[in-house]
Order: sequence, then C-alpha cells, then structure tokens
Amino acid sequence: MADLVYGLNPVREALRGGRRRPLELTVVSGSRPPRLAELVAVAEAAGIPVRSRDRRDLDRLAGTPHHQGALLALEPFPYNDLEELLGAWRQSGRPALFLLLDGITDPHNLGAILRSAESAGCHGVIVPKDRSCPVTAVVDKSSAGALEHLRLCQVTNLSRTIEELKATGIWCYGLAGEGGASLFASDLGGDLALVVGSEGSGLRPNVRRHCDGLLAIPLQGRVGSLNASVAAGIALFEVVRQRGSDS
Repeated sequence: MADLVYGLNPVREALRGGRRRPLELTVVSGSRPPRLAELVAVAEAAGIPVRSRDRRDLDRLAGTPHHQGALLALEPFPYNDLEELLGAWRQSGRPALFLLLDGITDPHNLGAILRSAESAGCHGVIVPKDRSCPVTAVVDKSSAGALEHLRLCQVTNLSRTIEELKATGIWCYGLAGEGGASLFASDLGGDLALVVGSEGSGLRPNVRRHCDGLLAIPLQGRVGSLNASVAAGIALFEVVRQRGSDS
C-alpha cells in the first residue's frame, strides 16, 4: 500500500529527495498557482503520472483540507537498520549525533522532532517499534519534508540499542526534567546520542537506567517542563553550538 504525502513543501522534498519512488501526483483541478505548477512540471519531467481532482476528493484522500492542493503517492517508507546508521556516521567523518525517541506517539511532535534532527545534521533517529508513532502523512507534513533526507531506524528494544551504541564508544544521555546535569554546562563535543522521553511521562525507568547520564534544560519560569519536540530541538542545537564548524 502506498504512503501519501501532502502539502507543497513535503511534496517538493519527496519529489527531489530520492528516498522513496514517487508513484503519482494528484493536484487540485483549476488554475495552478506558481508553486503548484512547479510541482507538476517536476513530476512530468520525471515521468511521474499527474492527475487533477476536485478539491473535495483531495480533502477525502488526505483526511484534511490542509493539503495546499497537492498530494503525492509514494512507495512505503523504508526504515534503515542500526548498522546503516552507524555506517553513515563513520563515513561522515564527523562526531556522532544520534537521537533516540522513547515513546513519542503524537505525529505532530514526531514530525517537528525529525525536522530539528535533520536541520542539526543528525546521523539518524531511532524509535521503538512499539509505543511510537508510525510514519504518516501528518508526520511527513510536520517534518516539512525532512523525513525524505533523514535516516529513521525502528528497533525492538531501545535499552538494548543504547547498550549497542555505548559499545561503539558513543555516549548516551537522556533528557530529564529533573535530576540531570545542566545541558548548557555539559561537554557535548564527542560522539553522543540523545534520548528523549514521551510527551507525558518522559523516559521510562529502564531506558533511563541504561543512559550514561541525564541532562536537564534549566528552566526559569513556573512551568515545570517543555514539550518533547521543543526539548529535543534545544538539546540538538546546543550540540551544534558547542561543536561549531566541526559539527
């Protein structure tokens, strides 16, 4: 069964990303704004079938009216395995930066995290097969097309994966709202993986125990925690800031 991507930016990234083979582009009938016309031209040049349909049909297919008049059918999303992520890191010549997600179930949060991870130059994102949001059109749209350029790995046991990363010399730090060292005072220049917990309960106790240490984002206000996608973005770009041109 084909995956569906909708929205001008996600469709454009999927058409040029090369991660998944586009199967068919569907656009809204009628006059085409320049950005939509550009997508049609790119698809036609690549030999991808293009079809026009009524806006109500696109609403039904996308499951939302917020598709911006473009919907692309793609081959199912190809998850990478852990060895592929490690191989890409070793070939990059840069310090490792991986992101592990422990129980992110909201598709908008997952998409936002993937967008930050790709922008930060992350070597890959690792999610558990259970207790995790699958790749959907909402995830893809929320990632603004980043999913087409980012390696995503599904694993059976996140704690075991942390141990595998540690065995290769990668330090694994969990983001915790309490009891952790200050993110901004910690040395994040070496090979590392960040572990982000779920929106509600944070890191599971077993996952927390397997981390080399815990990091906390210092908060100045009265709210005691941050949204998971916000916390992940802050942590990822603190790594980028500390590494400077070497990241």
